[in-house]
Amino acid sequence: MAVFKIARSNYNCRSCYFLCFSTTPWYKQPPTPPPPPLHEEAEEEEALQSRISDAITATTSNPLRKLLPSLTTRDVIKLINLNPHSLPPHSLLSFFNWLSSQPTFRHTIQSYLTMTHFLCAHQMFPQAQSLLRLVVSRKGKDSASSVFASVLQTRGTHHSNYVFHALMNAYSDCGFVGDAIQCFRLLRKRGFPIPFQACGYVLDKMFNFNTPVVTWGFLLEILDSGFPPNVYNFNILMHKMCKEGKIREAQAVFDEIGKRGLNPTVVSFNTLINGYCKSGNLEDGFKLKTDMERRKICPDKFTYSVLINGLCKEGRLDDANGLFDEMCGMRLVLNDVIFTTLIDGQCKNGNLNLALEMYQQMLRRGIKPDLVTYNTLINGLCKVGDLKEARKLVEEMNMRGFKPDKITYTMLIDGCCKEGDLESAIEIRKGMIKEEIELDNVAFTTLISGFCREGRTIEAERMLREMLKAGMKPDDGTYTMVIDGFCKKGDVKIGFKLLKEMQGDGHVPSVVTYNVLMNGLCKQGQMKNANMLLNAMINLGVVPDDITYNILLEGHCKHGNPDDFEKLWSEKGLVLGYASYNSLISELNKSLKNHQKR
Repeated sequence: MAVFKIARSNYNCRSCYFLCFSTTPWYKQPPTPPPPPLHEEAEEEEALQSRISDAITATTSNPLRKLLPSLTTRDVIKLINLNPHSLPPHSLLSFFNWLSSQPTFRHTIQSYLTMTHFLCAHQMFPQAQSLLRLVVSRKGKDSASSVFASVLQTRGTHHSNYVFHALMNAYSDCGFVGDAIQCFRLLRKRGFPIPFQACGYVLDKMFNFNTPVVTWGFLLEILDSGFPPNVYNFNILMHKMCKEGKIREAQAVFDEIGKRGLNPTVVSFNTLINGYCKSGNLEDGFKLKTDMERRKICPDKFTYSVLINGLCKEGRLDDANGLFDEMCGMRLVLNDVIFTTLIDGQCKNGNLNLALEMYQQMLRRGIKPDLVTYNTLINGLCKVGDLKEARKLVEEMNMRGFKPDKITYTMLIDGCCKEGDLESAIEIRKGMIKEEIELDNVAFTTLISGFCREGRTIEAERMLREMLKAGMKPDDGTYTMVIDGFCKKGDVKIGFKLLKEMQGDGHVPSVVTYNVLMNGLCKQGQMKNANMLLNAMINLGVVPDDITYNILLEGHCKHGNPDDFEKLWSEKGLVLGYASYNSLISELNKSLKNHQKR
């Protein structure tokens, strides 16, 4: 029981009373319990790890389901790192995957990467690769720095450098080549061993998807880090650079081969020679051939084929034949490509007799011509108008088991049209239909041109309609040919109808098309309409040329008053050209003579 006492005291001459409480408790307060020792916490965690391990090895999933609500990613990471009961790696992976399938549990990047380290340490590389691809696909592009940092943080008790190899591969497989390169650079910066196999994998991906100049930069980086050089990679890069016309860069790659302690192969030389020849630089191509021979590397048939082709394109047929003789002297196996190249060169220079002689030589050597060879000869014969010989060659093709293709038929149609033999062209077209070979833009345009040239405008327009129906888009020139055909026939109305269709099809007619229509109007004396067309042209931003004004000048001289044209000319602020003055003087002289005769 508490006892109350009243006391009195004096303080600064003032009296006051205060109440004193006795604090002696009637019970004993229990002491505050101390925190559990650290070894107890460890024992609890160890017990949990044991329960998880027992649940994993259990024959049913019920024990795991009971533990699931209390499991955290921290527990999973500890289990993987410690594995106190030495569970088999496959069992741990199955448990990890089972957790992934549970809607109430979500792995973190740390748990994924911890499992990846564990799998790499136990040489389960495909499974590790699969997990990393999942991580990379979720993290996305430009995530290399953060993922790389997480990989270092989660190394735990398991160490395997393969994880970096797998990470670079994962980024490459997901199409994030830039991230794969970033991983390589981070490894190099931190002094880790470089996974050269993964570098090679990245390089292969870059060959397919990156520009050769960028790929070349990466190759130099990995070479400087110790990547073993091989000529194959240099050759691939040179080929891609030459294909893009980057010959100077290709030469730099070629020069690097020797700097890296390797010797260029015949493929290396041929690749660069081909690049130089295609760019029109035969001089450097022949210099490389000389360098080959100096290094005791024998030029092969491809070397000669490329150089001969370059000479033929420049019209240097004597040099090409000389190189061909040199090739024969070296007893290299000749093929149809080399003969076809020489035949094409002779055809393009109009030497059909020499081309046919080369063809016969080809047959005597037992080299079978292919469809390209025949088409080359047929094209040459059609160009010079020798349709009889061209048809004989087509028959020979058929005898040798080669069927004429779209190119063959189109060349024959073109040859017939240029010779004015439209009936034969139509028969050839029927043969195409019979063989179920569809006409292309070139064949349609050739036929339209032939019909227009012969003044068969109705058939030309019908062919134009057929072309449109086949889903092809005639160009401005094709439309203009048909418009010109109708205008020359005096049917300007259809010409304007086609102009409207042309514009409706998305074409913007040029001054040439308007000149054709202007000429048609002037020929018919429709000078008022011609002047309106001129204004329409200018309003549409189509600038009239000398031909436009000469047509108008001639029309006004014949069907109107030259003074009207001079007035129009001055209103537009134009200056008469020399040709226009000549035309005006010529027409005035004619008018004067006619007046004098009267």
